[in-house]
Amino acid sequence: MKTKIQQGDGDLTSGAVWKAILAFASPLLVGNLLQQLYNLTDSVIVGYFLGKEALAAVSASFFIYYFIISLMIGIGSGITVVVSHHCGARQYTQVQRAFSSFFIFAWWAGIALSCAGMIFAEAFFRLTGTPEEVMPCAVSYFRTYIGGTFLFVIFNSMLSILRGMGDSTRPMLFVLATAVLNVALDLLFIAVLKQGVEGAAFATILAQGGGLAIALAYVHRRHPLLSLRRKDMIFDRKMFVRGLKIGLPTSVQQCAMAAGLMALLGTVNSFGTDTLTAYGAAGKIDTLVTQAILTFAGALAAFCGQNIGAQRLDRVRSGVRFAIRMNLAFCSVTFGLILFFGKDMMRMFTTDRAVIDIGYEYLLATGSFLVVNGMLNILTGALRGAGDTVFAMITGIATFWLARIPLAFFLSNVWGRNGIWWAINISIALGFIATGIYYKTERWKKRQVTDRMTE
Repeated sequence: MKTKIQQGDGDLTSGAVWKAILAFASPLLVGNLLQQLYNLTDSVIVGYFLGKEALAAVSASFFIYYFIISLMIGIGSGITVVVSHHCGARQYTQVQRAFSSFFIFAWWAGIALSCAGMIFAEAFFRLTGTPEEVMPCAVSYFRTYIGGTFLFVIFNSMLSILRGMGDSTRPMLFVLATAVLNVALDLLFIAVLKQGVEGAAFATILAQGGGLAIALAYVHRRHPLLSLRRKDMIFDRKMFVRGLKIGLPTSVQQCAMAAGLMALLGTVNSFGTDTLTAYGAAGKIDTLVTQAILTFAGALAAFCGQNIGAQRLDRVRSGVRFAIRMNLAFCSVTFGLILFFGKDMMRMFTTDRAVIDIGYEYLLATGSFLVVNGMLNILTGALRGAGDTVFAMITGIATFWLARIPLAFFLSNVWGRNGIWWAINISIALGFIATGIYYKTERWKKRQVTDRMTE
């Protein structure tokens, strides 16, 4: 094993709470936003050079791709919580075991997901009612893109582990290198080599591979704790199962919500190619904004995980209060930007007037509920950091399938496509109310203490 990490390196259990969260969240925010540039860059360049049908194909692919990788997102979050708890308790040998167990799993799971996606690509698009004029382009793009999923899964697994240890700077640098490479390759394959929409997918695959190579080199040669040496790469079944128990509820929630997004996509598709294109393009902008919110939630989860491991519950409460204040300020400013510059944002993707107007309509509706969405994600992040993921799973599934999907179908028949956007808002509000009530009960705190005593 390598030299143990020194106290203070990635340590979130000491010092001023606001400084610890901001120092961790700042590079995490940059990294998360850069990571979103993969799909955003594809969409901007595809829309500019290949037209709105190709842009619609990329948009439709995103929601189906999210469904396929949702399982890994949840399991990864569980392992990250395990890592953060062991870091907070200074149990560094256990951190390596969690890392190696998840790395081995991610490798084989990523390959399986790639194969499944390529086989069932066309069936997925037909299931969501993708317009026929978009279908050939969408299937072609998706099959190429999904073929490199194993690279995405392994790369992001390593980034999650590093963040769980309190290191958000190096993941940011790895993602920065990947984003720059992705832009350059997009322009090369689409604008220069005229490879069409498949070129955008292939560019992202190569960029992910480059980022993974850099991350592997760093961990292998320079990381003070993690090791990729064969003797240290042991699959610890007990450790993996522990992370699985924490992450599986999130996996179930992510899969159910991803399936819900596909069902929602069917309602969107019923309004035609313009609405699908606008929904996908505006969704990229919405995702960039949401990533900033999720950054605070992710930083808070790591912060809570380490401080719970160190039994500093006073810092957990202070961290939640600070994250809430940051969310209020950020979301208020962001909505103002959307209000005045939303149409300019849409013009990055297309010059089609109808698509721009529909996209702006979407941004205004969802932007008005940004504060509520942020509060929901921050409270969920705190619960996740404590290892309490079951409630978030139940709430997420219930609000999505019992509120968002039926309301989207009903309201779209009454108000047209505007009904879809407001169905999204109503479901977010219901989720926030339920999560806020649960957080106030502090049952998550009692559960965590019991889990620690019985391990």
